[in-house]
Amino acid sequence: MAENTKIVDARGLSCPQPVLVAGDEMDAMASGRIEVLTDCGASPENVGRAAKAKGWRLVSSSDDKGAVRMVFEKP
Repeated sequence: MAENTKIVDARGLSCPQPVLVAGDEMDAMASGRIEVLTDCGASPENVGRAAKAKGWRLVSSSDDKGAVRMVFEKP
């Protein structure tokens, strides 16, 4: 994991909490890498939309038995 990487574990939280928690971390970081974990159905789409609006780019996304891991970067 890169030095400037933050992991946001939003598993177990229902919408809109994953978006709010991830958004707060994105606002707190000027740049870097954020990994967001969520298991709430609509969260991946909503987190992705919020991240894009904040200038973060989705690098990868994977789904493991309902738990989604999204990686975002901002230079």
